[in-house]
Amino acid sequence: MVKNLLEKDIQARIGEQKYYVEVYWRNGTLIMDEPRAIDGKDLGPDPYTTLLASLAGCTLSTLRMYIHRKGWDLPEIKVSLNMQQTLEPLHTIIRRNIEFPGLTDATIKERLLTVATKCPVSKILENKITINTTV
Repeated sequence: MVKNLLEKDIQARIGEQKYYVEVYWRNGTLIMDEPRAIDGKDLGPDPYTTLLASLAGCTLSTLRMYIHRKGWDLPEIKVSLNMQQTLEPLHTIIRRNIEFPGLTDATIKERLLTVATKCPVSKILENKITINTTV
């Protein structure tokens, strides 16, 4: 049996304002828009930023859960992300850099790197994705 990952579907709509999208999730509304450089009004993150924000949030939450379970004293974790794309053939490369301010133990850093790659959004992005679209 295939189970939905979200308890409720995400809904979204666009009106006549170019690129201004309202995304409705279980607890509120997320505004998405494009930068002014391409005729948006920059009122919210663009789709690429939102995708990378999902990966950032999942990475940090997964690491925090693991660090908490281990009882380690790491009060802050930082992540920065960006992506590049080649067109022929289409290939997307996401760069994710994780920082653990004050952590010097290389063995722990290596273990945390492994944990980061196991976050659920990482697993989704690194595997086959099928998008079934209907009208």
